Amino acid sequence: MAASTEHVEPEITATEMDKPPGPDPDPDENGDEPPGPKIRDTPEDIRLEAIANTVALHPNRDLLVCGDVDGDVYAFSYSCTEGETREVWSSGHHLKSCRQVRFSADGLKLCSVSRDKAVHLLDVERGQLVTRIRGAHSAPINSLLLVDENLLATGDDGGTLKVWDMRKGTAIMDLKHHEDYISDITVDQNKKILLTASGDGTMGVFNIKRRRFELLSEYQSGDLTSVALMKRGRKVVCGSSEGTIYIFNWNGFGATSDRFAVKAESVDCILPITDNIMCTASMDGYIRAINLLPNRVIGCIGQHVGEPIEELAKSRDSRFLVSCAHDQLIKFWDISSLPNTTVNEYRKRKKKDGRMKSLTKKAHGDNDFFSGLVEETEKKEEEEEEEEEEDSDSDSGSD
Repeated sequence: MAASTEHVEPEITATEMDKPPGPDPDPDENGDEPPGPKIRDTPEDIRLEAIANTVALHPNRDLLVCGDVDGDVYAFSYSCTEGETREVWSSGHHLKSCRQVRFSADGLKLCSVSRDKAVHLLDVERGQLVTRIRGAHSAPINSLLLVDENLLATGDDGGTLKVWDMRKGTAIMDLKHHEDYISDITVDQNKKILLTASGDGTMGVFNIKRRRFELLSEYQSGDLTSVALMKRGRKVVCGSSEGTIYIFNWNGFGATSDRFAVKAESVDCILPITDNIMCTASMDGYIRAINLLPNRVIGCIGQHVGEPIEELAKSRDSRFLVSCAHDQLIKFWDISSLPNTTVNEYRKRKKKDGRMKSLTKKAHGDNDFFSGLVEETEKKEEEEEEEEEEDSDSDSGSD
């Protein structure tokens, strides 16, 4: 069950080939120190033996955990130092596909759910199984949220939501109000209101404190695939299989306050980066950075070329975004500059070629046809932006 990390072997230069055979000179003789390990902008990609459905990053350490379609869970330590990203442990306790993994807030425990209808609690240090709830649901479990140190919520393929007290190993809420699978779950800062996104096109609202169902939103077009809180909890956003982001006001859950059509096949995953900026993942393999109110696609963080992306996660210091997709790769993206991005209220003209602005060095990919044109493209984009800013100034002056 071993997995590997990818790295590129250093190329042999012509100068090295011309060197006469014999022992290398002692670095102490001329005072030169041997070269140290290469430091990368991001950790190396991790290649898996199967497609990963889910990925989570440790809250306090440079540790990553993923769960794959075979039911295996892997833990990797990651580093920007070449060759130092490595597998720490693996667990094969699930009998079927592992759908989601989540760390506890203190990072000591890991929870996982599976198509085998079981909930597992693992010790993070050794990867050992601590608690197993067999037959936790009557249908395969699809989504998971750790509410606090004692409570966790699970949603299944049939639309049932359960909230578990892990001190007793029993469900304190068992409610079915969705007609289709629960794709995602989130909770407000006060740990009082649970929100669910469902394949039936509705968002569900559940009160944990009172242990009851509150309401369902209006039906939206397509499956709701993800749900997240933005604007310090004042806005709720849901992604959809149609490529639309639906926006709700807090306490206005019945109907949307706004919607934003993203030029994407779908919005399968939403990860908040700041109060205004989120990253989304899609079936088309692209990771987009999107600003909320004004609603703008800021640009492309990166891509798994032609492969649907299953999940996004961010590192504890928000420096890296991590993605897993059907290409059996876990990729790292440098998003350290993303929080400082500002979005002008003025809607810019669409680029003639329709391409998104690249926000990271890796956004075009090593094998992409356009990779050699990155610098030229960025230069053109800068020129276009300058022109657009001039247009914006002249437009605002005429109002």
